[in-house]
Amino acid sequence: MKTGIDPTTAQWRKSSHSNGGDGNCVEVADGFPGVLPVRDSKDPDGPVLIFTHEAWGAFMGELKQSRP
Repeated sequence: MKTGIDPTTAQWRKSSHSNGGDGNCVEVADGFPGVLPVRDSKDPDGPVLIFTHEAWGAFMGELKQSRP
């Protein structure tokens, strides 16, 4: 899927859903209408996943429900 997103110029920030304590952090880039780029903060040159906002919300909802 071509998105027109250049991950090298995106402004990345750690997701508020990352706990930061053990190095398992996700970074997101804002400012892309209709999609949310996501990457592993430990591998900034690695792959970038592109989610619609609806898909990201559903993903996070499932994670919250699966917590003990």
